[in-house]
Amino acid sequence: MSSTTNSRALSGAGLLIALGIIYGDIGTSPLYVMKAIIGERLISQTLVYGGISCVFWTLTLQTTLKYVVLTLQADNNGEGGIFSLYTLIRRRAKWLVIPAMLGGSALLADGIITPPISVSSAIEGLRILYPSIATIPIVIAIITALFLMQSFGTEIVGKVFGPIMLLWFTMLGALGLLSLVYHPEILYALNPRYAWEMLVNYPNGFWLLGAVFLCTTGAEALYSDLGHCGKPNIRISWIFVKTCLVLNYLGQGAWLMTNSGQLLAKNPFYALMPNWFLLTGISIATIAAIIASQALISGSFTLISEAIRLNLWPKVRVVYPTLQKGQLFVPSINMLLWAGCVGVVLYFHESSRMEAAYGLAITIAMLSTTILMSYYLYVKYKSRFIVGSFLAVYIVIEGSFLVANLDKFPHGGWVTLLIGSMLLTVMYIWIKAFIIKRRLTEYVRVKDYLPALRELSMDETIPKYSTHLVFMTSAPHPKEIESKIIYSIFQKRPKRADIYWFVHVETTDQPYTMEYKVKIVEPEDVIRVDFRLGFRVEQRINLFFRHVVEELVEKGDVDITSRYASLSKQHRIGDFRFVVLEKFLSYENDLPFKEQKIMEWYFFIKQFTSGEDKWFGLDTSSIKVEKVPLVIRPVQAPELKRIS
Repeated sequence: MSSTTNSRALSGAGLLIALGIIYGDIGTSPLYVMKAIIGERLISQTLVYGGISCVFWTLTLQTTLKYVVLTLQADNNGEGGIFSLYTLIRRRAKWLVIPAMLGGSALLADGIITPPISVSSAIEGLRILYPSIATIPIVIAIITALFLMQSFGTEIVGKVFGPIMLLWFTMLGALGLLSLVYHPEILYALNPRYAWEMLVNYPNGFWLLGAVFLCTTGAEALYSDLGHCGKPNIRISWIFVKTCLVLNYLGQGAWLMTNSGQLLAKNPFYALMPNWFLLTGISIATIAAIIASQALISGSFTLISEAIRLNLWPKVRVVYPTLQKGQLFVPSINMLLWAGCVGVVLYFHESSRMEAAYGLAITIAMLSTTILMSYYLYVKYKSRFIVGSFLAVYIVIEGSFLVANLDKFPHGGWVTLLIGSMLLTVMYIWIKAFIIKRRLTEYVRVKDYLPALRELSMDETIPKYSTHLVFMTSAPHPKEIESKIIYSIFQKRPKRADIYWFVHVETTDQPYTMEYKVKIVEPEDVIRVDFRLGFRVEQRINLFFRHVVEELVEKGDVDITSRYASLSKQHRIGDFRFVVLEKFLSYENDLPFKEQKIMEWYFFIKQFTSGEDKWFGLDTSSIKVEKVPLVIRPVQAPELKRIS
């Protein structure tokens, strides 16, 4: 997982990739934020100054202070995201898995609505020039092309999108700065007093927070994409990004004040552009809005990868398209997001209708991050004052945003909550099934079966199954093994081999750990190999195991020469065969209703995911996949009466 060009270190290339990957969502917010705040209301100083003041202080407190300054500290060896934060503190309290699951599912749900609203907002801008243009087919085509690009990796995507976003933010700042000359007094809007006046004194001003919140919806993705770009590149590039955003919002405010007392006739963003620049500006805005989807897509891949390692998501295929650390692609999630995005476009049709659904789910993700982050700060600083201050400030801020966004529920907000609930249900089923299986898996001591294994290995009346027989085991203790493996060796069909290997894989909380330990349980008969792999390391056990065997042979710890008489004379290497046990729910169970349903849904979902052989990277080896019944609680044997 090393890289030849480390985009995580502070560099020009790293800054450019950060612009291309991370800031699309938050960077295109000027397209619709001020339009959403003004709505169908008369333009007034209280509304314009208050709206810009709210936007500025939301970007300052929420995006800059919470995420860029504080939350980016909670990096797990360079990796970010709510699940990565959870791994840093999960040993503090078991219930922390609840906000982690809530936040993860909400962020994934938000990833399904971000591409449609961003792309639709951009494409609908073309109606200024072409009023009768059909936007829905174009939006679906662009979204499809975007998801097809993901298989090339976010490093490639970032290099392509980075220069475009640099042009976009430069344009934002320039347009805003030029507009300030028409009403320079708009700079007073940075005073928080105007935000307070709008929220308290303006009719229904508090509910405008739902529109204000749209300016910071990409902040959570900023943390999730930490592993793609690195902390230094994100922090430095944010200075440039925020400056350009604030200038553009101020410029829109200056233009709005020149139309005080009127209803909003056109999008204030496009109103900043001179007529000769309009076509060029719309084209750049369209491309930038397409790129806005990238942050949530990249963050979704990161979230799923980490959820898999935490047993919160099914073991789906994860691809590493480049050698760059943090670069990954999840085909099944890519397909799921694409299908969800197309469904949202077909259901809502217009971006104005999508705005009603946008932002509700992400407030839940932000509140979840606040809870987890407070625990992290307590672990790091041991200060109740720091934790209490952080928690109080952001519970109030995000709680207010959540209440204001609840007004969107009947207007489409229920869509993202429904999607999030479905994703949360999958996570709940997966973690509960894992706990049930772990609690009831029976382990036995390997030592008790060593004499029987030696005798079986020497018993020439039984056909040899393989020279080297390798079992994947979940037993965490090196002296133990699952009883099902012993059953497979001795009873299901006696599996005679010269050497029995037991391989265990432990996933660590560090992302890129690559360690192993070998225990010679019985010389020339039984060997145990324990791999410790980080949660972002691709499971390539076939390759790793071969490396271990080569080292053992080189040191003289094991002889892998074939023990067939004719082949040993030629010094041929013996064959290796892997055995993977896949459990299924036995009919011989008498489970409580709740556990029965959890396990039924678990095995129903599991049939659509990768098998254990593919998950461990064994699909190129000689493999035997055995189905073993998971008997959790045997049913009471019926009383049968024999009659003559």
